[in-house]
Amino acid sequence: MDYWASAVLALALVPLLKWLHLPVSFDWPKLLIGYWLILSMQSIFVAIILTLIGFPPESTITPLFHRFRADKRRIALALAYFVVLYALLGIGKAVVLTVDTIALLELRERLKPKPLRAIASAVLWPGLYLFAGFLLVFAYNDIILSLRFFGAYDATFNAIDRWVLHGSSVSGLSHWAAQKLPVPAFRSLEFIYFAMFFQVGAGLVITSIYYGKQHGLRFVGSILTAYYLALLLFYLWPSQGPYYLCPSHFSQFPRGITYASQKMLLTNSLALWNHRRLPRISTDYYIAFPCMHIVQPLIAMWFLRRWKRMVLVMAIYDVILVGAIVLLEWHYIVDILAGVPLAALAVLISGSVTAKLGQPLKLAVQPPEDARFPVTGPTSKASAQSPADS
Repeated sequence: MDYWASAVLALALVPLLKWLHLPVSFDWPKLLIGYWLILSMQSIFVAIILTLIGFPPESTITPLFHRFRADKRRIALALAYFVVLYALLGIGKAVVLTVDTIALLELRERLKPKPLRAIASAVLWPGLYLFAGFLLVFAYNDIILSLRFFGAYDATFNAIDRWVLHGSSVSGLSHWAAQKLPVPAFRSLEFIYFAMFFQVGAGLVITSIYYGKQHGLRFVGSILTAYYLALLLFYLWPSQGPYYLCPSHFSQFPRGITYASQKMLLTNSLALWNHRRLPRISTDYYIAFPCMHIVQPLIAMWFLRRWKRMVLVMAIYDVILVGAIVLLEWHYIVDILAGVPLAALAVLISGSVTAKLGQPLKLAVQPPEDARFPVTGPTSKASAQSPADS
């Protein structure tokens, strides 16, 4: 169903943009760099961390350790590579790129050319589909805001929040935190909030490598189905979030990424509602209800549910993420609550509940018989059973 929805939205996109006098062009440098470089790099890094958590060391880190111990030149080259990256890009990017590079080289050594091409294809096609879907979502955000006032239901959702919170509000909680917590704490909350996308990207990478391209496409289909449903809900009940109604938000909230992002969103929302032409479509996202920051991690956990430790770590992160969403004044409580049934509905519509799982690919280095590694083939009929049967 997501393929048909994507096709219909794509066919209607250009006529709608021209009818509303919106730009037909996209901000390609920002979109390409943001998705294919930054998001991809960080998603692979998070996928590696989750793999180390969820899979046995005998099939992940132990073969790499033995390889490095047998050939000390690998250690020297890895350190030199890290030092150069550190000098050019700083500690954070150096760590991420070094870990990504070592992991990809290790994967290349374990796989023959044909399985390696299969893995590349399994990740690339779902990644392309997700990128195309994001372009549609960004464009239809602009279309909806040209037709509907962006804050029409903020007062309604805020009133529901006050009932749920027994008279309090998200803005009240955020202002209390701003007075009690140091500024670095808000920087940490911002990191947690925006790092959610890397968790979803990691879910796509692991799902595609383990189960193959079709299951990776199904993962993306669930994500895009949720986004398309969110667009419909945004058209029916448009809202910006608690920061829009808060009169003292920008005078009390610590300056940073969130401050700048929310100010830009309000400026662009007003421009679109007043039919002032924006230069191009970029990472334009204005949907408050429902909270897709909850929907996407829930979908990712569903697809990775086979690996209990992995899902547990993701769940702990997502509990902290809820706190970040609230304290940064991005969403109402009702937005978060609505995200749970939306995630379940998207998985159900995409057919991911009853879909058969693909067969894993084989590594040159096999793990123990009782170990489960995402690119290791089953050794018997018993090991080939689905996660639901194990």
